[in-house]
Amino acid sequence: MEDFRKRLLKIEERIEYLTQIKEGSEWGNISGLQGKFSHIVDKYYDYSEVELDREITSLEEALSFLENRCEEGLTPMERVRIVRSPLRFSLKDILENIYEEYLELGGIDEMNIDPSMVAAKATILRRVKKKTYTQQVMVIGHEKGHGEEYRNGGSSKPWGNEKALRFMRVAETEGIPIHFFIFTPGSFPVEDYPGAAQQIARNLYTMAKLKVPMISVISEGGSGGAEAIGMSDFRMMFSHGYYSVISPEGAAAIEGKIREGETLPKDLVETCADRLCITAEDNLRLGSIDRVIQEPPLGAKRDDFAFFRLLKEEVIRATDEVVLKTKSLRGFRAYELKMKKAEETDQEEPHIDISWDQSNDQVRRLLALRAKKYRHMALTAFGGKSTSSISTLLRGARKGVAGFFYSFRYDVLRSHQKQVEMVIKDVSGESSVFLKRLTAPFTAAYNFISPGKEEKPVKLLPARLNWGEMEFGDTYTSPLANEDRTVTCPNSQTHGCRDLWVPDLYGEFCGVCENCGHHFPLEYEWYLKHLFDRNSIREFNSEICSKNPLMYDGLDNKLNAARSKTGRKSSIITFDAKVLGVEIVVAMLYSDFRNGTVGAAEGEKFVVVCEEARLKRRPLLAYVHTTGGIRIQEGTMGVVQMPKCTMAVREYVDSGGLYIVVYDNNSYAGPVASFLGCSFYQFAIRSSRIGFAGPRVIRETTGEDIKPDYHSAKNALARGHIHSIWDRREFRRNLHKALHTMGGRNLYYR
Repeated sequence: MEDFRKRLLKIEERIEYLTQIKEGSEWGNISGLQGKFSHIVDKYYDYSEVELDREITSLEEALSFLENRCEEGLTPMERVRIVRSPLRFSLKDILENIYEEYLELGGIDEMNIDPSMVAAKATILRRVKKKTYTQQVMVIGHEKGHGEEYRNGGSSKPWGNEKALRFMRVAETEGIPIHFFIFTPGSFPVEDYPGAAQQIARNLYTMAKLKVPMISVISEGGSGGAEAIGMSDFRMMFSHGYYSVISPEGAAAIEGKIREGETLPKDLVETCADRLCITAEDNLRLGSIDRVIQEPPLGAKRDDFAFFRLLKEEVIRATDEVVLKTKSLRGFRAYELKMKKAEETDQEEPHIDISWDQSNDQVRRLLALRAKKYRHMALTAFGGKSTSSISTLLRGARKGVAGFFYSFRYDVLRSHQKQVEMVIKDVSGESSVFLKRLTAPFTAAYNFISPGKEEKPVKLLPARLNWGEMEFGDTYTSPLANEDRTVTCPNSQTHGCRDLWVPDLYGEFCGVCENCGHHFPLEYEWYLKHLFDRNSIREFNSEICSKNPLMYDGLDNKLNAARSKTGRKSSIITFDAKVLGVEIVVAMLYSDFRNGTVGAAEGEKFVVVCEEARLKRRPLLAYVHTTGGIRIQEGTMGVVQMPKCTMAVREYVDSGGLYIVVYDNNSYAGPVASFLGCSFYQFAIRSSRIGFAGPRVIRETTGEDIKPDYHSAKNALARGHIHSIWDRREFRRNLHKALHTMGGRNLYYR
């Protein structure tokens, strides 16, 4: 009878699970099965063992039929409910079932630094030709737990991501692979030190060049929270998982313009989940992951031991493939052939042992392959750039010629020039000392007879450069100055500011209150005309255009409206320019085109900017007039721009470049948490707002209100996110000063 009770408990669990997936018992015959189950339980002792076995078997068969029907027609939103189910396996289940042993680092359970992020030193074991081999690995991932509130649902706080980064570096020091497991709806949106956005950016910047193989597996991948430990050499995804730029509920709130506190329409949430292409099959098709790990029908649970055995094989296989690609192409092909034969003969794994230790040459190949992997992501998700073989060949030839020219100019000629200058300086210095000794008596006698004239004082650069003294401060007047009216400064009650006449405010005062220094927003054209030298701007890559890679309903109309409004094809402008004679390369995100959101086109243009600056050995300025984050309508094609662009920044900075970021107005979300936030030199224009998430998202996630100045530049400076606050009137001078006092010796003018 005990066996019957266990079977009935399992049936009850399966019915409840099916009800959770379908959000009710109205679908199919769930209510009928619930009634039949209740009847068996009520009449349990009235049945004989044969009758009870027959009734339970009949119920199990009916339930299996319904589960198969459900599996065949699973919607994206139902997959989201599967990964959120408390019956689903967690990271702790993986640690206990696929690794031989493990030691959790950074604290245990509720005594952890951040219980939603787990780091563990683990040993994975496998048998090859009756021999046992063990490999040390570092396992890092989100732990949702099973009803444990202190786990925060897998939503890591900034210090949790910092802990993950710390143990990534430990793995690099020890030379062992890292296995990442992603179970998060998103990062916890607080700016407390080290800051949500800033810490994700630090993680991505470090992972770009981490010198060990990295494998990531996604169950629930929510935007920046997933990318904090998701940038790897091989990305896999569970067949019933999801990976998305935003949760379906968040997308529905934005698309439906749902006010805070209002109920989200269920059909709108379902529609957004479908449009975002969040499933494993979608992401494999789009190229944002490398492989799908198959789960049992309706997803794996914590007691699916056959699934854990498969997961172990897939993780080992992925690590082997990453390592073999760095060793030799012949070795990788031999391994693939053995894997194919093993699959044909139903063997669990091939008869080959692969060491995960790597030499220095193999590490260099590993990093090169990682950079290449992310450089080629989402190349089909934008338009305007020809992908034909001839165009690709011409671009490669141009890049090669330019590379030779700049290398010859700055590495060969400039180095010889410096050597010659040093020799001349040394010789002239020694000869001048010798001549001075010979002529000293005659010079002293001459000075005694005929006293010299008084020396003229050296003219120094003024400590503060007035805007009116700029080279061409009056060449452009903001259209905002054409209104004949006055405006009140927001700080008038606290600072006693007088009302400002609009023509003066947006003309002579450059949009700045002359009393308190409050900065009123100005259009991006103002900066193009006032920040850079006259006629020095040379735009490039203007042909690259944003498009609709997911065929998201309504996005084409919005993009066409943005093109008509701005006359441009994306939300980023890339160009060469000069600042007081210094040549720089600039990427400007501006508000007029889809609120400065970043998609595949913007990411590609930013990567090309980094490559141009690296090639020409020029400083790189990212001026953020405004950015609203990643463009949600592009799904994971937008999300992968975070690691892709960060990789480009890392390549540029490692080559000796100077990367400066200046924020203005409103700068939020993915770009700030990746390729902008990873800069060593970050500044903000006064009155700008910088952060990871807006006030509404923070309230809905944390349940707490934030102060009105939570995202202010002043608080960003206090938290260490930025390094200085600049006045708009001194932007040009401060930038010129930064170009001469920051960065390494690789720049052309050093």
